[in-house]
Amino acid sequence: MSDAKENSARSIAAYKLMLRRALDNRPSGTRLKLAAALGTNRSFISQITNPGYPIPIPAQHLDVICEVCRLAPAEKAEFLEAYRAAHPGRAAGQNRQAQSRNLTLTLPDLGDERRNQAMERAILDFAASLVHYTRELDRRSKSDGGAAAADLETP
Repeated sequence: MSDAKENSARSIAAYKLMLRRALDNRPSGTRLKLAAALGTNRSFISQITNPGYPIPIPAQHLDVICEVCRLAPAEKAEFLEAYRAAHPGRAAGQNRQAQSRNLTLTLPDLGDERRNQAMERAILDFAASLVHYTRELDRRSKSDGGAAAADLETP
């Protein structure tokens, strides 16, 4: 591997490690909430927090990541500085608030913590799938003049 690629991989690993540590210090379920907010699945969160994967975090996700992970101002500044160092040509956060809303569900207690957590994961995964689906529909609608969205409307 060339020196430039090694430096890039090290820089990416540095900010991914910061994100992983931040998530490790947050309540359980934060990774699932992050996946839902980004409209992705849990495996994407694993990839963006694994320093072993040199794939960069997409810049458009930075503001949502900082908000959902509730990074303290100092943590956020350090994380975004490390991101800028790894990707000098990319915009590190556009200072947009994540567009999200909360929904409270009342679920039955299944009598077992593992089963309760499995149900919560399934619901959050389903919500992330719906977000991904609607975003994909929006992209298609923009590219085909609205025909994709019109196909879903009922007469």
